[in-house]
Amino acid sequence: MMNFRGGHKMLKAGIKGEQSVEVVYENTATAVGSGVLEVFGTPCMLALMEKTASESVAPYLEEGCGSVGTQVTISHVAATPIGMTVRCETELTEVDGRRLVFKVAAYDEAGLIGEGTHERFIVQNEKFQTKANNKLAK
Repeated sequence: MMNFRGGHKMLKAGIKGEQSVEVVYENTATAVGSGVLEVFGTPCMLALMEKTASESVAPYLEEGCGSVGTQVTISHVAATPIGMTVRCETELTEVDGRRLVFKVAAYDEAGLIGEGTHERFIVQNEKFQTKANNKLAK
C-alpha cells in the first residue's frame, strides 16, 4: 500500500473541468422535489458542479484515492427550462494538503445561471467507506 501523504501526485491550482447536461424533466425542480417549476433544479446544478470538480482532479490522485465534497457556497441566479443545455466549468484555485478549493460556474445558452465555490477533501476510498459503514454497527 502506498504511503498516504496527501493522496495526490502533481495536483496544483489551475486544473480545469467542464461538463454539460441537457435539461430534461428528471433534473427539474419538480422531479427532484426542490420546487414546483419545470426548470433545472438547484440540487441538479450542485450535483453537476461536484461531478465536474471531482472528475477534473481524479487523474491526478494516487491509486485508491478519491475526493469527497465537504462545503459548497453557490448562487443559482437564473432559471433554465427543459430543452436547454447546462454547461459547468470548474477551476481548482487552492491546494492545501488534502483540501481542494474550486471556483464553479454553470451556464446555459443565455448566459450564467449559477456560480460559487466548492471544497473537496482527498480521501483513501476504502478507508473512508469502511469508516462510514462502521456507523451501521453502532
